[in-house]
Amino acid sequence: MVNLISRLCGKLDPLSIYDYREKGGFKSLEKVLFKMKPIDVIDEIKKSNLKGRGGAAFPTGLKWQFVSMEESDEKYVICNADEGEPGTFKDKILLDGCPFQIIEGMLIAGYAVGAKKGFIYIRGEYPKSKELLIEAVDILKKEGYLGDNILSSDFSFDIEIRSGAGAYVCGEETALIESIEGEPGRSRFKPPYPPNKGLWGKPTLVNNVETLANIPVILEIGAENYKKYGTESSSGTKLISVSGSVVNKGVYEVEFGITLREIIYDICGGLIEDRKLKFLQIGGSSGVCIPADMLDLRLDFDEFRKHDIGLGSGAILVVDENTCVVDFIKVTSEFFEHESCGKCTPCREGNYHIVRILKRIAEGKGSKRDLDLLKNISDVMQQCSLCGLGQAAPTALITTMKYFKEEYEEHLKGYCRAGKCTFKGGVLDE
Repeated sequence: MVNLISRLCGKLDPLSIYDYREKGGFKSLEKVLFKMKPIDVIDEIKKSNLKGRGGAAFPTGLKWQFVSMEESDEKYVICNADEGEPGTFKDKILLDGCPFQIIEGMLIAGYAVGAKKGFIYIRGEYPKSKELLIEAVDILKKEGYLGDNILSSDFSFDIEIRSGAGAYVCGEETALIESIEGEPGRSRFKPPYPPNKGLWGKPTLVNNVETLANIPVILEIGAENYKKYGTESSSGTKLISVSGSVVNKGVYEVEFGITLREIIYDICGGLIEDRKLKFLQIGGSSGVCIPADMLDLRLDFDEFRKHDIGLGSGAILVVDENTCVVDFIKVTSEFFEHESCGKCTPCREGNYHIVRILKRIAEGKGSKRDLDLLKNISDVMQQCSLCGLGQAAPTALITTMKYFKEEYEEHLKGYCRAGKCTFKGGVLDE
């Protein structure tokens, strides 16, 4: 494990600006404001090959460039701290451990793209983190790091804290923007995209908490030194949230290039009670489920992409053989049915019917036609849903039907190997 972006977490008082400065805090901001032009900052981020840590892995520097190129009297920077993906809790470590680092990243982003106002949108389920951020912003205003003419420069930037009310869909950037504007959290049709027309119709940069935490580090050590960490296609490190049937659950910062096997067995100590691994779910409930024979995959965007795997938010759920695949996917699908905003038909109706079909299969009343229906509905959702929620919702279903097809077929014959689905001892109740 390495400590690159999380190195200050737990090593200082999160609300002590003196502690933060003593550890090198705000040196990157000072360097940017007095020694670099906005285009120089963007070029350095592009050279670092930093990719978004919120799930899409879009090149951060390129995203900044899009916003900077827009001509507008107003631009905005939004920190997406709506960490609502089940099994994901890595952003909270940064928010609680070193909020000034996140804000420094926002300030540098604002300077680079020409924005004067920022918003941190934090999930409502993090009330203590929200209070911490509010206090951190107040401290920085008093110390001259927020407001007009920051550090006596020509750059002015202010930040407001906003919070959601528990809607999973607000993790999607356009739904988040709608929420900030006071509208229901529902995704927008795209294009236009936020860099062109975002918050209140103005060019808007939306970055994840972890992405922004990387910015001061890159400007401090330089893009070339930053690229010494990780792999050619995936620079730097990644925070991962590991949960499930594993001995050492928690958040870990790992270097890209590490294998999944090393994460599960070396860092996390293997499975509890020496249980046998059934599959890993990568990226939260909207992520893929991969079997144990794929553990030697390296944590790398390109390598994952070759296997149609998205790293997503960095969540890794460890599932042992005591779990029934059908029951697991039924619970997952019920979550998405509940969280769908209902705006588009494929997501709204698709999740509804997937849940009903899975319940039928779990009760021993399924048929071969049901498996075909699940595949067809999933295909429509992936291709036609308005936003990432609907497009990704059937991912776990699709991948378990691919890797554990025989377990679905066993349920059609009245058998559940885990004994979870209205079956006793693996035999369907009469």
